[in-house]
Amino acid sequence: MSLKIAAEVYPKSPSETVMEPLIVVNEYDEDRHKVAVEKLERLCEVGQSGKPSLVTDLMGDPICRIRHFQLHVMLVAEYGEGGEVVGVIRGCVKTVTRGNSVYVKLAYILGLRVSPRHRRFGIGTKLVEHLEEWCKQKGAKYAYMATDCTNEPSVNLFTKKCGYSKFRTLTILVQPVHAHYKPISSNVAVLRLPPRLAGSMYDQLFANSEFYPKDKDSILCNKLNLGTFMAIPKKYLSKCDPKRGILPPSYAILSVWNTKDVFKLQVKGVSPLAHACCVGTRLLDEWMPWLRLPSFPDVFRPFGVYFLYGLHMEGKCGAQLMKCLCAFVHNMGRDGGGCGAIVAELGQRDPVRDVVPHWRKFSWAEDMWCIKNLHKGSSQHSDWFTSRSSLPVIFVDPRDF
Repeated sequence: MSLKIAAEVYPKSPSETVMEPLIVVNEYDEDRHKVAVEKLERLCEVGQSGKPSLVTDLMGDPICRIRHFQLHVMLVAEYGEGGEVVGVIRGCVKTVTRGNSVYVKLAYILGLRVSPRHRRFGIGTKLVEHLEEWCKQKGAKYAYMATDCTNEPSVNLFTKKCGYSKFRTLTILVQPVHAHYKPISSNVAVLRLPPRLAGSMYDQLFANSEFYPKDKDSILCNKLNLGTFMAIPKKYLSKCDPKRGILPPSYAILSVWNTKDVFKLQVKGVSPLAHACCVGTRLLDEWMPWLRLPSFPDVFRPFGVYFLYGLHMEGKCGAQLMKCLCAFVHNMGRDGGGCGAIVAELGQRDPVRDVVPHWRKFSWAEDMWCIKNLHKGSSQHSDWFTSRSSLPVIFVDPRDF
C-alpha cells in the first residue's frame, strides 16, 4: 500500500518553483524503518530552546502505543530515491460506545510526526488522509485524535485541513510518586477483583458512557493491567459479596495500567537550580519520610507512569474511598520501582475529577478530543456530534494513553 505526493518547496524568487522528489507513504516495516523512525522521533521531541521538554522513550518498539489493539497500523512517509523517513503516523480501530449502550466502530489517530526540515509540504495532511482510508477499509465510522488545546499546529492541522471538529475536552491529572508512603485509613478495606468480575461491574457502570471499549476483557486480562481494585468500609466486609452483586452503600473502584513497561518519559532542559531543588526535596523525603514532604520524583532520568482508568465512586463515603484507592496505587508505584507518576484522564463533568489527588502545575486542564465522520453524507451516526451522553463520564481506554 503506497501513496505518492509531490512536495513543493518555497521558491528562491517569485518566479522560481522547485519540485522535490516524490514522497511515498508505506506501511511500517521493522527491518527497513525502525532505526530511521527512532531518529525521527528524537528530532521531533526537541523542545524550544531554553525551555524544558518532555521526551518519550519508546524502548525500542516504535509501535508500542498501538500494539495492544487488534487492528492497528503505522505508516511512514519516505522522501527521495534514498527513502529517507520524513514522517510517521499511527492508528488503530476499535468498537466503543457512543452513549446509551450504542456501539460504533471508531479509529484513533496518534503519534503524527513530520521531520522539521520537511514541514509545510502537506506531508502531515497526506499521512492523515492515508491513515483514514486504511481505517475506513477496516470498517471505522469515525476517527478521533487527542491533543493539548495549546498545541495550535496540531489543532489547526486536524480542524482546518483535515475536517475534524472539537468534540470533548478532558482533564489529565498527574500525581507524582513520593519517596514516602501515603497513609490509608484503617477503616478501609481494599479488595482486588478478578478480571471477569471487574468486567461485569464495568459493563453495568459504563455501558451508557462514551468510548467504553467492547473488548474490555482483553484490557483487563492484559499483562500490563496491574489489577482492578475496590475500596469499601471495613464494617461492610462481612455483608459485601461483589460476585453476587451485593455491594455496600459506599464504594470506589478503579483499574491500573502499567505504561512503564511500554514507554518511559524524561524531562530535559531544566536549569541546574531547578534540578538541584527537585533533588533536594527527594533526599529530604527519603531521609525523613515521617514528614511526608511533597517531594519531586527523579524525572530527569527515564521514568514510568501508572495510568488509572475505570474510576467510579458511589455513596456518601465514595470520595474518601476514592482517595484511599489513589493512595493505594501511589504506594504500589513507590514499591514498583521506576514509577514516577500516577495519571488519570477524566471528563470535565465526571464527579471523580474533583476527588483524584494531583499537582495542578503538572496536570493538563484541557486535553482536546477532535472527531470526524469518515463517511461524509451519511446521517446514520451524525447525532453523536450534537447529543450528549446520558452519563457525564468518558471512559478513557488505557491503551490510548
